[in-house]
Amino acid sequence: MEVTDVRVRKVDKEGKMKAIVSITFDEEFVIHDIKVIEGEKGLFIAMPSRKTTDGEYRDIAHPIRSTTRELLQQTILEKYQEDTEGEEEENL
Repeated sequence: MEVTDVRVRKVDKEGKMKAIVSITFDEEFVIHDIKVIEGEKGLFIAMPSRKTTDGEYRDIAHPIRSTTRELLQQTILEKYQEDTEGEEEENL
């Protein structure tokens, strides 16, 4: 499975969430609403989730293997950084 598209929508409001991402695989399957979050140790991704009846949040789509999660996180954060650097250059 190959990542064929990553679309980043930056969040303008203050807070820990920096962007919402959609990622496409093999030009056939997409996952929307992956969040880019600023944590204590830097940026990380949070998969789409839904609030359960007991008030907890559970991921509704997520990778099974840690290597797949690492690949998704690396790919998404690289695209986020590219977009952020591009915006900074435009503002100069």
